[in-house]
Amino acid sequence: MAGPAPQTARQRRSADKAAERLAQMEQVITESLADDKAEDIVTIDLASRASFADRMVVATGLADRQIAAMATHLLEKLATIGVKRVQVEGAGGSDWVLVDAGDIVVHLFKQEARELYALEKMWSADLDEPV
Repeated sequence: MAGPAPQTARQRRSADKAAERLAQMEQVITESLADDKAEDIVTIDLASRASFADRMVVATGLADRQIAAMATHLLEKLATIGVKRVQVEGAGGSDWVLVDAGDIVVHLFKQEARELYALEKMWSADLDEPV
């Protein structure tokens, strides 16, 4: 049985462009969070583990206002690179705000909520290990 058909030049260019776009988004997100003094910024590669996103970024804020500001700044900075369909959940004084930028999902937590939900542990675990 034959393997998958080789990629055409157009498919390779499209894949390269998508990878560049993902890297650009990741850089903008992590720089924005660092500028806003987010703590413990972690990026998790989900490409082979989930269909809802290619990357997950998790960061901690010290207060509700800081977390809300981080989410607002992410929306603004992503818009400057053409990412306009961004959804935000939990922005109204929550311990956990989710920013869904399509290929990258950002979780902004207060420390207690981050420890409670332990997303890094869940998504960074080897797929062969029981969770």
